[in-house]
Amino acid sequence: MAQTTASHIDLSHSIEDGMITYKGLPAPLVCDHLSRQQSRGVYAPGTEFQIGRIDMVGNTGTYLDTPFHRYEDGYDLTGLALDRVSHVPAIVVRAAGLAGRVIDWTRFEGIPVRDRAVLVHTGWDRHWRTDAYFEGHSHLTAAAADYLRDQGALLVGIDSYNIDCTDDGERPVHTILLGAGIPIVEHLTNLGAVPDAGFRFSAVPPKISGMGTFPVRAHAILDAPA
Repeated sequence: MAQTTASHIDLSHSIEDGMITYKGLPAPLVCDHLSRQQSRGVYAPGTEFQIGRIDMVGNTGTYLDTPFHRYEDGYDLTGLALDRVSHVPAIVVRAAGLAGRVIDWTRFEGIPVRDRAVLVHTGWDRHWRTDAYFEGHSHLTAAAADYLRDQGALLVGIDSYNIDCTDDGERPVHTILLGAGIPIVEHLTNLGAVPDAGFRFSAVPPKISGMGTFPVRAHAILDAPA
């Protein structure tokens, strides 16, 4: 469950043993490498530790895509600039309750997206951990991706199953945004608790060479009242 404090709003799903994030990809295995009971035979009396282990694909939970996810010569997690993903000025674009699945460029028209993280609130996260999450999700169009690229968005996130339509093998939104060096965050949650503006966004993954996608602890930091 997402956590909220007075100034921070958690926008990430919890990663749990056995859960499915993306249909067809394996679930994470979360277990002990060293249990507390086992550690009692290693350390001094009264001293114990747990060392956890996780086996998972990068596309697990709420995760960030870098260009390497789509392009062999794109930057990977080690090349991700922190000023794109840490404490970035951000806006939420409301697309929940639309008549249809498609979020076109006109939804962003007139909204100041330049040098901001643009987070698309579809409300699809209400289906998380159900079969409905994998079918008929809300998504952006190629024209929307073109618009966000051309208008200078720093990052684009969505609280849906995929930022692209998955009815076929085409992935134009990933192709356009990642081709322009714009990272994508998918499977956000709790965007309904975030204001349209007046906050900063962080979603920093580990610095892993040779990987293009990894889970993040995405969250909003509300600006202090003037």
